[in-house]
Amino acid sequence: MSTAQTSVARHWIGGEWADSDEHRESVNPATGQVIGSYAMGGPKEAQAAIDAAKRAFANPAWRTNRLLRARVLNRMADRFEARADDLVELLGLENGKTHDQGRLEVGFAPETLRFNAALALTDTGTNSQVTEGELSLVVRQPVGVAGIIAPWNSPVALGIRSLAPALAAGCTAVMNLPRQTAQTNSLIGELVGGTEELPPGVANTITGGHVTGDVLVRSPDVPTISFTGSTATGKQISAAASANLKRVGLELGGKTPLILFEDADLGQALPIVVSALIVFSGQFCMTGSRLLVHERIADRVRTDLAARLRAVKVGPAADPASEMGPIIDKPNVERIDKLVEDAISQGATVIVRGGPVTDGLLTAGAFYRPTLLQVHDNSMPIVQDEVFGPVLTMQTFRTEAEAIALANDTPYGLSASVFSQDVSLPLRVALALEAGSVWVNDWARLHDQFEEGGFKASGVGRMRGFAVIDDFVEFKHIRLRPGTTPTV
Repeated sequence: MSTAQTSVARHWIGGEWADSDEHRESVNPATGQVIGSYAMGGPKEAQAAIDAAKRAFANPAWRTNRLLRARVLNRMADRFEARADDLVELLGLENGKTHDQGRLEVGFAPETLRFNAALALTDTGTNSQVTEGELSLVVRQPVGVAGIIAPWNSPVALGIRSLAPALAAGCTAVMNLPRQTAQTNSLIGELVGGTEELPPGVANTITGGHVTGDVLVRSPDVPTISFTGSTATGKQISAAASANLKRVGLELGGKTPLILFEDADLGQALPIVVSALIVFSGQFCMTGSRLLVHERIADRVRTDLAARLRAVKVGPAADPASEMGPIIDKPNVERIDKLVEDAISQGATVIVRGGPVTDGLLTAGAFYRPTLLQVHDNSMPIVQDEVFGPVLTMQTFRTEAEAIALANDTPYGLSASVFSQDVSLPLRVALALEAGSVWVNDWARLHDQFEEGGFKASGVGRMRGFAVIDDFVEFKHIRLRPGTTPTV
């Protein structure tokens, strides 16, 4: 191990850079060109990180000092702000995000860290005198080593979203970051690990995949897992974690409905619909992938939206004119396009075909143009299953009740949007929707002060808000009976 970084992106374990026996190449999805190499983690690296975090947790200096934790988190926020441009450049190069979308992701990190710095000072438990001479205390103590598994689509925002509350609670942590963003992971490790006053081993980063994640999930020394990713993987994690009865916080897949009522301001709503589809190239758990439109405005929406989607400028992050970058890799382009072809063969009507870019300079990259399909059967896989790409289905409805029923007729329940100029209707509909986040005349407006998470197959627990810290603390009731003071 070494405190000096090299040209190979490595892991940060126990306060030092750590290499692996296996090195792989990082590829720019916009060009297919190699942009660097990285150490690929395996069971050995995962176990070394767990051991380092376990040793660090044994030292009470971190887990009992709220002031220290708050200082460290605030300083970490400063470090992410200072290197924001570097993170944006890396995300564009390695993840394909346009610079505007990269700044959107990176901007979450310092806000999340500062909110959790405040939680470190304020999440302190309760006390009550139940009867005379008896006092009950509820103290909140860190659970131990936290295993954090973050996805490739937003490693900065979603990795820090779990790391910050873990550290605020007094846990130590191992972050399992995806191989697709290894160069970005290395910078995350540098920014986190180099924070002044952060004890060695408290925060560790490894670049890996299912193998390293499985070590965290199955380890008896990791009592809590915070995972963001697919519902299928979330179910596997829950099953494996049950062997040690460990707690699991999950934010999983989504199939976000965007509901346009008859009185929706389409001049405001349709640009939001486009953004909801193309942000992160549709590779976002909250991607607006289902458009539900009142039948009286359907023709206008169909025509206007089709023109807007055809005009989306697809291109590499290096081009300032790009509005949507590439898919993470070509195999995913093929996967998405097969889902679209299957939907068409099953009866979906093509409004905008979009699809893989097959001519011009972009053919070397993993580009996929936005696609819009009209469907009439809500049970179709293209409606029910998460595509994780810029594919939007459109359905019509007649009544408010029908809109709610269509929106709820899915295994997922992560988020939804309601567009209407009515005063009462949006709140009424929001309360009826089976979704953890509902936006009115907007989409994906997230704040660390408010809980984020899913209903149904979209997850367990919450990833923001005051509830975020609950995955990382134990509640301990202490009852004191010091005696009573005689009354004169």
